[in-house]
Amino acid sequence: MIDQFTQAAAASPLLISAICFVFAALVGSFLNVVIYRLPVMIERHWQIECAALNDQPAPQFDRFNLIVPGSQCGSCGTTIKPWHNLPIVGWFILRGKCAACGQPYSIRYPLIELLTACLSVLVLHVIGFNGFGLAAVVFTWLLICLTFIDIDHYLLPDPLNYVLLWLGLLVHIVITPHTLADAVIGAIAGYLTLWSVYWAFKLLTGKEGMGFGDFKLLAALGAWLGWQLLPLVVLLSSAVGAVLGIAMIVLKGRDHQKPIPFGPYLAIAGWIALLWGNDILDSYFAMLGY
Repeated sequence: MIDQFTQAAAASPLLISAICFVFAALVGSFLNVVIYRLPVMIERHWQIECAALNDQPAPQFDRFNLIVPGSQCGSCGTTIKPWHNLPIVGWFILRGKCAACGQPYSIRYPLIELLTACLSVLVLHVIGFNGFGLAAVVFTWLLICLTFIDIDHYLLPDPLNYVLLWLGLLVHIVITPHTLADAVIGAIAGYLTLWSVYWAFKLLTGKEGMGFGDFKLLAALGAWLGWQLLPLVVLLSSAVGAVLGIAMIVLKGRDHQKPIPFGPYLAIAGWIALLWGNDILDSYFAMLGY
């Protein structure tokens, strides 16, 4: 089936890109659900575990997962009609507010849907409509979820990190088995790199400089990229973090003492490295005369 889509993409690239855009926008709508609901689900699970550890009655919650309840207004609880829930256009149909109570909806919802659609099409354009290209699209979706959850909650959920890690290793097993050893070493090296930085910083300052989720995310990126691209990911993430961090301080007056989540910078760097990492390294070594 992938071969048939590959042939169709070669024959009608614009049509296939449009189909991919629409499908990815639908996925982006689901990513909005994951970004909002998964942290709530994790927090409720923690509360239940804490109650059990303290021999207290478990708190009771209404059923809440990625499917139930259906989409509804966070202010008045009105169920959102299916045609109002269309990716990107639904927000504009509603003029950015609830049809029942008029409470504004965040513009971030359609922007995440648009971002998901655009990045997915770009990935397929760069890598190609093949097995690895489709896997890279899923890689992109997971990084989008991790990025916005970390921005909102300073949290990189284990379920997403583990799916990203195991999917990366599976891709190397099925699609590029000759690079599996590099992927395994990359996962180990990715985790140990930030683990070492964490403990060195804590021993020197007595403070925690990052969360354990960052270790796991870099391990997952190592599983996708192999150990060879990990130095590039670390350098790119530091550069992106420095630029965006300074920009937020200058433009928004952000307190420089306030912690900044590192996960989004790792995610951006890992995504860039997946698409253009080898080209960047080739250009760098060419400049050095190698």
